[in-house]
Amino acid sequence: MLEEKDLLKLQNGSDIRGVAMESETGEAVTLPPAAVYRIAGAFVRFLSARDGKLPRELTIAVGTDSRLTAASLKEEALAAVLSSGAKGLDCGMASTPAMFMALQFDETKADASIMLTASHLPSNRNGMKFFTPTGGLEKADITKLLKMAAEEMPRAENPEGAARPCALISRYTRFLRDRIKDALPEFGTRPFKGMKILVDAGNGAGGFFASEVLEPLGADISGSLYLEPDGHFPNHVPNPENTAAMEEIQKAVTEARADLGLIFDTDVDRMGAVLPNGTIVSRNELIAMMAAILAPEHPGGVIVTDSVTSDELTAFLEDELHLKHHRFKRGYKNVINESIRLRKEGIDSPLAIETSGHGAMAENYFLDDGAYLAVKLLIATAKLRREGKALSSLIEKLGRPADSLEYRLRITDTENAQALGAAALAQYEARARQEEIPVAEPSYEGVRLIFPEGWALLRMSLHDSEMPLNVEGRHAGSAERIALRTAELLEGVSGLDLSPLRAR
Repeated sequence: MLEEKDLLKLQNGSDIRGVAMESETGEAVTLPPAAVYRIAGAFVRFLSARDGKLPRELTIAVGTDSRLTAASLKEEALAAVLSSGAKGLDCGMASTPAMFMALQFDETKADASIMLTASHLPSNRNGMKFFTPTGGLEKADITKLLKMAAEEMPRAENPEGAARPCALISRYTRFLRDRIKDALPEFGTRPFKGMKILVDAGNGAGGFFASEVLEPLGADISGSLYLEPDGHFPNHVPNPENTAAMEEIQKAVTEARADLGLIFDTDVDRMGAVLPNGTIVSRNELIAMMAAILAPEHPGGVIVTDSVTSDELTAFLEDELHLKHHRFKRGYKNVINESIRLRKEGIDSPLAIETSGHGAMAENYFLDDGAYLAVKLLIATAKLRREGKALSSLIEKLGRPADSLEYRLRITDTENAQALGAAALAQYEARARQEEIPVAEPSYEGVRLIFPEGWALLRMSLHDSEMPLNVEGRHAGSAERIALRTAELLEGVSGLDLSPLRAR
């Protein structure tokens, strides 16, 4: 029996995620095929009600990443689409960005799409992401959708028609190749000839980028890692924020003397890069590099980032690139929506990007697409190479914090987490002001304190009953000193477990 309260627990911001199979962890299955069937059917009803279309007027595309439960959950999602009276497109294995592009390409032109993925989460998980032509669903939409899914949905024994197979990745890779060739017309049909580029797909869905984008354009991809899809993820977590994964691609790039290394998460909506000397391009460095690529065409443009970016990044964006840095909230949808809002107000905002690697550009539907970010890096690499310059030259003036720390402070009363978190932030800010510690303004998320040696940001977690505390310092050891000062300001605050801070 699928009850509303259980379905609502599957919400993860603007996505759905749950345990989709039994495993050695012993976790109970929370996203069985029956739940996917109900949710997919509710999506058709949601679209029909919202857009004023009959289900038979709708075409829904469904794709998956490489997870072990992909085939069974896709079968259920498509069965629900067809039982609802809509048409179905079976896109097979795809990336999350490609599933949005299924709504844009003339050959597919779906009305909406469902991507079955749980991003970088363990192999026993799966989830659902939803797109309409204007982008991904919002958090409120997901809540409404899950409530609708609680309603019983009969299964049609013989639904009309069958899902139409769709070679989406082939069409999507042609789109990416065309973008590269259009940007490098003087380089001919094989613009990456003579370049060695390694890809680490982590056995997720991103292996196509090496074989169907890079290799046809002349790149040497030998030495690439884990291109074969394998839902067990036997080598490492497909995640550009995972230390072990990054160390492996670093080693591969330096040993192969490659021109560039690229690493994707499971569904290819995030990317990290490695330079020839093994330097990682992620977080602040990735933001700075993408901004540097876009800056010549967007003088004075606004770069929207999440809240935990460094002061050194702000200085680089504003003093070196003459752009504006708008430090907003965590959450890739928050960052993207803010950039879209600015553009609607007539403000040029070409890039919305999180330190997690989610990056979206105005020129590409504000779609957070790791493969598209990689395309922009590759175009820049080829152009700079012809000039005798390295890609690293784009960010050679970017400063970096000496050290950084993150703590996650648990809120002890989970039932009242939001109220306790808000009270903790108010008390924290009041104490800081009383002691004349500068508070950054405006702050769109949490309280950011400015110290002579760096800064500390305390905020509510997007999804959990805890308060992350991020600290950065300009000198070795200064982050820890700031953290100790922050602990003093939080001492005695009700409902907050300070043991992580005390442990240091």
